[in-house]
Amino acid sequence: MNQRNYQKELDKIIEINQKENRVPTLLLHSCCAPCSSYCIEYLSQFFAITVYYYNPNITEREEYQKRVREQMRLIDSMPVKYPVKFLEGTYEPKEFLDMAKGYEMCPEGGERCFRCYELRLRSTALQCRKLGFDYFTTTLSISPLKNAAKLNEIGERLAGEMGISYLVSDFKKREGYKRSIELSREYDLYRQNFCGCAFSKAEMMKREQQE
Repeated sequence: MNQRNYQKELDKIIEINQKENRVPTLLLHSCCAPCSSYCIEYLSQFFAITVYYYNPNITEREEYQKRVREQMRLIDSMPVKYPVKFLEGTYEPKEFLDMAKGYEMCPEGGERCFRCYELRLRSTALQCRKLGFDYFTTTLSISPLKNAAKLNEIGERLAGEMGISYLVSDFKKREGYKRSIELSREYDLYRQNFCGCAFSKAEMMKREQQE
């Protein structure tokens, strides 16, 4: 079976909207400012974006608040063609911890992470439907450590379930991840070395001790 090229599919959606002179609204779930940097730079040429910050996986309040501040600072600093707004979701780490029960020992990138993808994407989809956005998507696919196929599978399933439109993506393509690192340096963004949850932090600390 041929692997889907999500970037080409996204190109086609953008092309159709441009031919119709449409600037669709997009609810963009963001995991952090560094990952969102390239996504905002790229997508704001074609969409009116609202960045949705919903990350209950960040189980330390201080870390969560630091990442929120960086996200807001980036949005205020970046020049964009179409306006970019910010919407903060509720901070509910218990939602993540309840979801993770029974999956504590899963390795990074396994089933626990897939369930976390869905937790965050479901909240984004619900907000998309509630607020009437044309599309929703997530910045998560920019990370080399995140499974773009699984993210798109979940996003499309939720879109079908709720009668809304998911914007397929793989933001790693066209050196998106490399560009996000460049933009992080340019805006002096805080780049965390773990995804945010207690499990990824423990794995990060273990790796550092072994080095």
